[in-house]
Amino acid sequence: MRRIIAYLVRFAVILIGYAVAALAASAFLNVLFLAHLGYTPANPEPAATASLYFSVPFIALFVAYFGFMPAAVVILIAEVLGRRDWLFYALGGAVIAVVFLGFAHNIGDGDFDVTDNNVRLALIGSGMVGGIFYWLSAGRWAGSWRREPLLDPEP
Repeated sequence: MRRIIAYLVRFAVILIGYAVAALAASAFLNVLFLAHLGYTPANPEPAATASLYFSVPFIALFVAYFGFMPAAVVILIAEVLGRRDWLFYALGGAVIAVVFLGFAHNIGDGDFDVTDNNVRLALIGSGMVGGIFYWLSAGRWAGSWRREPLLDPEP
């Protein structure tokens, strides 16, 4: 019974870590695009900073939606192999972003395709940031459900 509870707790930690990663990637994208438009911390616009309260969680929904399947594969590989280093998760986030870019290119809709190299690099960078934040919140304990013996107490 303790083993099942350990699996459920680990699954909940993975879901929370994925939500944190999506929020971090969204925040990184928002900050990059606001900086590209000329908003700097030296002279912040009240409308731009207040809009982050809505746009970061809203864009995080799209980040989480489009990155779910490749992220599930990367998380499964990390859990099975017990990878606990930040570089694996940063590179995994970059791979997730590249898979999304490939999907966007092959979907056939010209409006959905990402053609600007700066935007592609921003998406790959946000994937890396999301991977690092996943490592901070859940990845440091990857594979812990397999390593610790959880024996049921004898009745």
